[in-house]
Amino acid sequence: MITKKITNRQVQAAETKKKIYDSANELFQKYGFEKVSVDDIVEKAGVSKGAFYVHFESKNSLITAVVADYVKELDLDYKFYLESFAADSKVSEILFSLVDEITDILVEKVGFDLLRIVYEAQLDRTVNPVLIAGYNRDLYKLLAGIIDKGISRGEFKKGLNVETVTKYCVMTIRGAVYEWCVRYPDYNIKREVSEYFKILLAGIKNDN
Repeated sequence: MITKKITNRQVQAAETKKKIYDSANELFQKYGFEKVSVDDIVEKAGVSKGAFYVHFESKNSLITAVVADYVKELDLDYKFYLESFAADSKVSEILFSLVDEITDILVEKVGFDLLRIVYEAQLDRTVNPVLIAGYNRDLYKLLAGIIDKGISRGEFKKGLNVETVTKYCVMTIRGAVYEWCVRYPDYNIKREVSEYFKILLAGIKNDN
């Protein structure tokens, strides 16, 4: 097997790209996507504007990379959380607990300011909305797996459409986040999401 040697130039290029990425991420979280320019990013990173465009086509492509990586990180956290449940755990309890965990992460790890920035970026198409709102995210696949398991075990009503119920779950969370952004700080997102999902679960649980 032939091992390709990494040159010093390649190492330097990777380090430059990371400097740009990390500097942009810090500035975006502090000031918002729209208020940060390429000039701001390269100044903080200590690189030339030419170096920026070697690695990123535009500021929007960099924003997309930042958001995509953050979404993947969050979805991996949710996957690890689900793996902590015993195989015989009630599906309804797993779903409710996951939603509770999602809310905790949104409030404590992501935070209001970053969520507001991301929602604004999606609305004006600064960031590709598919990254956050698309139904190919790992989080949505995890939710669909829970719903499907609940139906197959008989905990949820037969005949439910997995995709439809999953979308309702997602829209419930998304709607609550929107309300939080609009009514912050006078909106208790954790309490409201909990109440919404109690109603949702009451509608899909098998009473027999």
